[in-house]
Amino acid sequence: MKDFIVLVDQIKDWQVYHPSEHIIAAKNYLFDTRFGNENNRITRVLNLCKSYKYLSDGYYCSLLAEARGHRVIPSIKTLNDLSKKRLYLYDLDDLQEVAEQAANKFTQNASGLKSIAFRTYFGHAKDPLFKGLSRHIFDQFPCPILEVRLTQKKIWRIESVVPVPFTDLNEAEEELFGKSLEKYSTRIWRLPGPKKNYQFDLAILVNPEEELPPSDEMALKKFERVCAEEGIYSERLGRKDITKLNEFDGLFIRETTTIKNHTYAFSHRAFQEGLVVIDDPNSILKCTNKVFMYNLMEKHGISQLPSVFVSDHSEDTLQMLEDKFSYPLVLKIPDGSFSIGVKKAKDREELKLLLADFLKKSALVLIQKFLPTDFDWRIGVLEGQALYACKYYMSRGHWQIYDHGKSGDDVSGDSDTLELSDVPKNILDTAVKVSSLVGTGLYGVDIKVIDDIPMVVEVNDNPSIDSGVEDLILGDELYRKIARAFLNKQKEGR
Repeated sequence: MKDFIVLVDQIKDWQVYHPSEHIIAAKNYLFDTRFGNENNRITRVLNLCKSYKYLSDGYYCSLLAEARGHRVIPSIKTLNDLSKKRLYLYDLDDLQEVAEQAANKFTQNASGLKSIAFRTYFGHAKDPLFKGLSRHIFDQFPCPILEVRLTQKKIWRIESVVPVPFTDLNEAEEELFGKSLEKYSTRIWRLPGPKKNYQFDLAILVNPEEELPPSDEMALKKFERVCAEEGIYSERLGRKDITKLNEFDGLFIRETTTIKNHTYAFSHRAFQEGLVVIDDPNSILKCTNKVFMYNLMEKHGISQLPSVFVSDHSEDTLQMLEDKFSYPLVLKIPDGSFSIGVKKAKDREELKLLLADFLKKSALVLIQKFLPTDFDWRIGVLEGQALYACKYYMSRGHWQIYDHGKSGDDVSGDSDTLELSDVPKNILDTAVKVSSLVGTGLYGVDIKVIDDIPMVVEVNDNPSIDSGVEDLILGDELYRKIARAFLNKQKEGR
């Protein structure tokens, strides 16, 4: 396979440009296993899908490219950043002076103009006045085509930055895009380095109203007490306190994470500010999407539940699933948590109905073979080492650990906490290995043992730590290890 490929929704979209063997249809890239087996060759991927919307084909192309170890533009981080205006405008704050200077020059002979829109092509703009601004924006958010809008109130400011499909370009823009692409394809892609760290104070993000928070009140109080003993100041923050982050040197997220709400915004801003973050934004991006983790584990040869992901509910797809697995089948929305977005189909009729419903929410749906067990292992991993081990039993009378049809203490099943020395070595080794693919933070690895083989169910970036459960063996030492992890990362320059 070529070291540089360009992804488009359909090959015919490229017909106005020179034909090339580098042009690949998005669906082929998503489903052809050849693209995940390059024997460590570095493949560069340019994603030109029409839509980068969350859980669209374009989104999954960037997601799977990263899982396969490819260097992709735009990255999944860029896509998520550009989807949240409050995030990218904050990141572009340093460019407001550059934007104002360019806009003032552009409007010298056009009094009364209050809005300017221009497009950038790999950091290049048609008008030389916006050359510097275009380059800086592209360096911050590497995306093939962006439309930048400036507006004037008291002064000129960047109002919005939005990705544009290459299929929306007119003839003149197509020529500029083609030339810019040709120049860009020879450049080296790189990632920005981390910022400087400072003296340590720790913010803890919590949501008192969350039904199933990662830590209960007793666990939070234990952690705060241990932090004080370790010389760490800690303070709880809520969703409206994001502007306070620059007062701290670390962020510990104790609210269920998702890239769709403020938890990712907190993580992203904290990381950009140079804070030590658990969960860091990259861990959230990876762990909260099951399709990404499936491909990442497959690439690295880690045993997992027999799975396949599909993008339609056609008769051919249904037949393929029946040939591959027997009923019942488990369907999962890629970004579900706490057993939310997980259903079981007992026959073809139910499978088709559930698939149709799931595909309204996501371009891909994960299908797994149903392998019932009495419990799942949960191995907590911190800084690349096993921290605790639990057995989470299925909710009484239910096939999952969490039964959202119940309330109170009956939502989840029972649990046992074990000494790490009492856990089979292959289970611990699997948990440490898979978490190392994600990062060096705090993770909870769920494992089913089938025929003595540990099979990874999922990796949680925001694992539960409740008083009397995960801390049952280590007690205060569990919280001490987490507190010291923040200090260690600070000393390492994050």
